Amino acid sequence: MAVETYDTTVGALRAFVAKPETEGPGPGVLVLHELFGLNDDMRRIALRFADNGYVAMAPDLFSHGNKAVCLARVLADVARGGRGRTLDDVVSARNALAEMDGVDPARVGVAGFCMGGNFALLLGATGTVQASAVNYGAVPKRRDDLQAVCPVVASYGAGDRVFAGQARRLEDHLTALGVPHDVKVYEGVGHSFLNWENAPAWMLKLPSPMHPGYSEPAAEDAWARMLGFFSQYV
Repeated sequence: MAVETYDTTVGALRAFVAKPETEGPGPGVLVLHELFGLNDDMRRIALRFADNGYVAMAPDLFSHGNKAVCLARVLADVARGGRGRTLDDVVSARNALAEMDGVDPARVGVAGFCMGGNFALLLGATGTVQASAVNYGAVPKRRDDLQAVCPVVASYGAGDRVFAGQARRLEDHLTALGVPHDVKVYEGVGHSFLNWENAPAWMLKLPSPMHPGYSEPAAEDAWARMLGFFSQYV
């Protein structure tokens, strides 16, 4: 396993990269982080993809200065339907990944979580990735925004009162567009159920309609679906 952190030459993004032990051109996956940035949990997820044969690249979408300012900019891009610097950074990161040694540029997927799930879906509509894993991410209201979207595997928690409804919208869009997909809503869990490091401990104690928290059974099932879906399309 080769692991490194580096600054990309495209978009000047910091990124964490995890590589599998296997050699030769193989698949790559872009890992897009939650609201809390490129933390140890996102590195863990990248490493798990690497353990399954992917060159995994997790860009830091808060690379352009003060974290609070970067967060505000990224959230503003989300409010604009994903248009803006953040999606440009995601596309640049995808291009940097595709150009890396050991990556077949025709076999690149993306996996995003919460905020990153929204950008994973939008990247999937650019025609530059073969599959997109959307984990409790926002979904555009306009079906036309997903007109060219790649195959999608998506996971949501039924207890997440903010994002659970997005699963139905995504299912409806993808079905109407005739796009291969696997969308699942997990009962008994809320937001961020795939993530160990959801938020600072004090934040998790506050009442939230999202009911965030890690769930091993749901997370492991979602991982099996993601990896199975990627093995088919990436």
